[in-house]
Parts: sequence; C-alpha cells; structure tokens
Amino acid sequence: MSHIQNNRWDVFCKIVDNYGDIGVCWRLSQQLAHEHHLQVRLFVDDMAAATKIITTLDCTKNKQVISGVEVCHWPTLENCSEIKPAKVVLETFSCGLPDCYIPQMVLKNCIWINLEYLSAESWVSDFHAKPSPHPSLAITKHYFFPGFKSDTGGLIRESNLTDERIGFIKTKEKQTEYWQKIDIPKANELGDDAIKISLFCYPQADITSLVSALETANQPISLFIPFNSSITAMIDSMCEAKEKSSKEIHKGNLTIHLLPFLSQADYDHLLWACDLNFVRGEDSWIRAIWAEKPFIWQPYIQTDDTHIKKLNAFLDLYLSAANAEVKSVVYEAQLAWSEVYTSTPAPFSRLIKHLAELKVYAIQQTNKLALQSDLATRLVIFSENLTENKV
Repeated sequence: MSHIQNNRWDVFCKIVDNYGDIGVCWRLSQQLAHEHHLQVRLFVDDMAAATKIITTLDCTKNKQVISGVEVCHWPTLENCSEIKPAKVVLETFSCGLPDCYIPQMVLKNCIWINLEYLSAESWVSDFHAKPSPHPSLAITKHYFFPGFKSDTGGLIRESNLTDERIGFIKTKEKQTEYWQKIDIPKANELGDDAIKISLFCYPQADITSLVSALETANQPISLFIPFNSSITAMIDSMCEAKEKSSKEIHKGNLTIHLLPFLSQADYDHLLWACDLNFVRGEDSWIRAIWAEKPFIWQPYIQTDDTHIKKLNAFLDLYLSAANAEVKSVVYEAQLAWSEVYTSTPAPFSRLIKHLAELKVYAIQQTNKLALQSDLATRLVIFSENLTENKV
C-alpha cells in the first residue's frame, strides 16, 4: 500500500495486566510496519513487562528498533516536548495520552484513533468509527472497535498467517521440531490417537472439573500449560508431592505438560498443534479463532457479570450456523468454564466426545471470518478517509 499518505504512526500502550494489551499492540505494530510499510513508534509505559512479549527488548534504552518497529519509553514531562507526533496517533484501549503530547497533535492536525477492546455485542456496530471532539482543544478522537462483522474494525490477522498454519499442519517434521523446541520429552511419541489440548486461563476457571474429565477419558490426553504462576500453583495443589518438580504430571489417562512462557510465534504453533484450545482475554482468543480448531474462551472477569454478556454475545454470533448438538455442547462447556453455574466434569467430558464435529464447525467459521479484511487494513483505510475529509 505504497499510496498511503499517513506513513508515520505513533501507537501508545499501557500494560495493565496479563500482557494482553502489549500482545495486541505488538502484533498490530509489526503488521502496520511490515505489510503497510509504515514508520511505527510504539510507546510503552512498562518496558520490563513488555519484555515478556518483545523478548529482545533492552529496558536500558529509551528507544530501539525491533522487527521494524521503534519501541520507546512512555513520554515524560522532561522529554515530551522533544517528541514530535506522527500523523496518525493510535491510543489503545483508552489508555490515555500524555498531557504534554496532545497540544502538539493539535498543531500538527493529527489523526487521533482510539482502538477499543474486541466484543461481539450488538452495540459495537453503532459506536464503531464515531467521533468524540476534545472538550477544550481543536482535535477529535475517533473510536475504532474491532469486531466480527463487516461494519466493525475487523480482527488482527497477518496476510501470511493462513499459509504458515497450513504449512505447519501439513508438515510432520515441523511439528516434531516444535515439540522438541519447547522441551517436550519423547516428542515423537505424541501419537495421532492422543488428544492434545492447550490451557491458558484465568485462575477463576474450573480447572479441577476439567482435569477430572480429562483423566477419566477413554483415550490418552496431553494437556499443555504455558507458564502461568497462578495456574501452575493450582495444578501443583492437585498433584502428589513427588510430581511437583517435574515438567510432566500423570493423572489417569491425562499427561500434563508444564511449559515455559512462550513467545507469540511459539504460542501460535501450540494452538495449531492442539485439537482443542482453552484461551482467555483478547489476544489468545483471536489466535484461537485463526487456529481453525475448537476452543473454549474465558473473557476477562468484570463486575456485574459484564463478561458473561460478552461471552453470550460472542457465542450467539459464532454458533449461529451450528446444529443443535454443537450449540448445546459448546454453550454448556463455555458457561461452565466461566462459572455461570457450579460445574462438574460432565460438560468437559461431553466436549471431548464431540471434538470431531466441533473441528468441522471451527474450520467453517474460521474460513468465513477470513473473507473479511483485517484490523490493520481497516485502520489504514480509516485513517486515509479521515485525512481526505480534512482536506
């Protein structure tokens, strides 16, 4: 897209918790740089936390270029006047911009976009791309909502993602190399008859019922858990003392594999390699959709059960074309996982029994969503339209 007028973008990210915000911002910043040939600066308020996602980041440097993106410390009062705003300023998740930075945006007539959280709720379409004039300055912020419909901002999806996934799934050697890379012992013995499941969740999830269902399954199951201190502690509490120092824990027909913290690329590969994925928040949720595999999503816990409304809105949309049996299985497991009611192992045992049907449906939905343009592309087009309207 060499015709782009607004070729300099500033992206602002505050890391609240769980790395989801920096995960989204880092993926998006790289895509804007690589696929749309933009000069992108990513301002981060917590460099130490960001190193979990941007693994080569040097916290001692104020700015550095990594993977085509200039990563910078959050502006301070001391250096803010030295930072000249880019033509397009992307505020993510209503993180707020530095007070000293906004007046300079006014002088440069910048495009100001606030990227909001992903939701399937019906009101998203009504509020997407709406303007919000600043109360005292001559500048307008526009709210941009990612979403699952054509009248929203779309989903993050790199142009080569599908081809990479297909290449990985079709190549046994790549999969074996991957298991060895993440230190899975006896990687060659992960047979086709064993069900592979990834687990990434918040502590509130009913892990006890899930493990009970998996250990009594009729076939071998491998459960892969990327490092998460609260989840790892919970798994430890269910295990014998002799198992706690091991990376492998055996319970009936279930083998639990405790993994290190995975890079974004390695996590994508884990989702592709598994038959079922438990995901949470936003970043892993989107990646599970593109993995073309059945998944159970746990939304970020909110007061007044707001997260359950978000969950139901997504399920209503995602399962709209499913038959009655698939709907029943997924709704039951999803609501049990998010503690809508007291759970038992039954919803998860039923989920395992219907994996073949669920996989067929997941493929259909992934392909349907992939027909839409992606979030980065829609952001760039939106910024161009705003510029033309200003002229």
